[in-house]
Amino acid sequence: MGDLKKELHQLCVNHVRKIMEAAELAIADAQKASTDDTKSSAGDKYETGREMMQQETNRNMAQLNEANKLLVALNRIPTTGISTHAEPGSVIITNNGNFYLAISAGSLAHQGKTYFAVSPASPIGNMLNGKKAGDEFTLNGKPYKIASVA
Repeated sequence: MGDLKKELHQLCVNHVRKIMEAAELAIADAQKASTDDTKSSAGDKYETGREMMQQETNRNMAQLNEANKLLVALNRIPTTGISTHAEPGSVIITNNGNFYLAISAGSLAHQGKTYFAVSPASPIGNMLNGKKAGDEFTLNGKPYKIASVA
């Protein structure tokens, strides 16, 4: 189970790094477009274009900052050990899906199985947090029974 945690953790890190790379590329593209834009006789058009590129850069900088926060959060999550109750870093198997309590990274495929990386602050993460094998809960009218926590 320790290897599974490490591998799911690495899949989450890869997910965040892809977000960071996309944001960095978009920032570089926006900055290049802004500097390549030459002032024409339509001065207002030039200023509008530069402002749009600046707004795009700002949006991507915010996305990059959020991705950095996710990476910091991931670095705080243990990838070894087995716990008796669900906590950040736990793998939780239920009758309605397999979950990795870490960050919201969507579905992760690992050795033919799907695991959903969920944040402890998400609705499902909040319901899973602190639960142990045998516990049950209902979310959005859907019953969940926890088979195991590791």
